[in-house]
Amino acid sequence: MASNDFDLASARWRKSSYSNGTGGDCVEVADGVGGGVVPVRDSKRPSGPVITVTAAAWGPFLDGIKAAP
Repeated sequence: MASNDFDLASARWRKSSYSNGTGGDCVEVADGVGGGVVPVRDSKRPSGPVITVTAAAWGPFLDGIKAAP
């Protein structure tokens, strides 16, 4: 069975370009984690839960967001 645990200790988190400095909706993603996943977290709760999305699903997800009205 494959593990869903990823070492995020050395993850390089970056905020969404849509985040703002007034406490608005802030999403961060981590680069360079490996394992074919993209970790996502709430930047206001950096020690909170992390969602991992497969890299294969991440591209279509972003495309869908960009296409939304």
